[in-house]
Amino acid sequence: MIKTLYWTDEGVVMIDQRRLPTEELYPVFRTYEEVAAAIKDMVVRGAPAIGVAAAMGIALGARDIRPEDPEAFGREFEHICQVFGATRPTAVNLFWAIERMRALYRTHREEGRPLAETRTGLVAEANRMLEEDIAVNRALGQHGAELIPDGATVLTHCNAGALATAGDYGTALGVIRAAVESGKRVAVFADETRPFLQGARLTAWELQRDKIPVTLITDNMAGHFMHRGRIDCVVVGADRIAANGDVANKIGTYSVAVLARENRIPFYVAAPISTLDLSLSSGDGIPIEERGGREVTHVQGARLAPVGIEIANPAFDITPHRYVAAIVTERGVARAPYEDSLRQLAGR
Repeated sequence: MIKTLYWTDEGVVMIDQRRLPTEELYPVFRTYEEVAAAIKDMVVRGAPAIGVAAAMGIALGARDIRPEDPEAFGREFEHICQVFGATRPTAVNLFWAIERMRALYRTHREEGRPLAETRTGLVAEANRMLEEDIAVNRALGQHGAELIPDGATVLTHCNAGALATAGDYGTALGVIRAAVESGKRVAVFADETRPFLQGARLTAWELQRDKIPVTLITDNMAGHFMHRGRIDCVVVGADRIAANGDVANKIGTYSVAVLARENRIPFYVAAPISTLDLSLSSGDGIPIEERGGREVTHVQGARLAPVGIEIANPAFDITPHRYVAAIVTERGVARAPYEDSLRQLAGR
């Protein structure tokens, strides 16, 4: 079992995903500022994992607020929430987690509970979110496994495994793990996923650990293997899904979806209900994070590009819903028209 992050009295422990696969390190982040920096700097990444990490960071910050005056405590608590809200703009699970922690705080305040009880309650809520995420991904995997044929080779892009969630299973890789556990023979092609190499460093590491056959390919090889009939379906995760089924995921996902459509290969998205943003009618409203140019110009500290070159580094792209064969959630599988099926699964 892979433990992505967990709570301790000393602070939040997270596996440093920047150091994988060569080093497996679990540093302790002792302040909310350190947890927020870990999210921003990609120590932890993946929408569900970011959400849980933020919840734990907020709980950590609330635990350490000095003022016992309720008004001062409230102002500091809101500042902590805003710090986390500024870390990664695309992953909607981040904002879902922040609002859930705010809701618990508001309830405690309205009921006049002591601040000590509020602090304890926030820690308990963050831990509850971790346990729920693991259970959600196992349920999601069971629904998605039905879409994977026996003997299939699956292409995945980026990392949507245990490392992208609270641990144990994952979303897209949860579908693959569940299919294998059901007795199906499944092999995987993992895109390397430039520029941060989540596929090469993380997905390949996870699947190799689980002894699931995996072949690493560069991002520009996917079309070749699809055209040769080597890929039977695509399964990816998501960082935000609009009401019409448009999907924000790691940069390069859109290209994979277009190639899959051209080669008549089903393209599936696996994500929990918390990744839905039904307030947005389409993917046009999803903010796209732009990251630093060094991720493009350097690999493991080695410069690959000329000094002074202009860099564009969007971290995500939008895959229009017309390319998505199905969206797998813990409550079932949604299909087009997504405006109806996603709202039904979300209970709205």
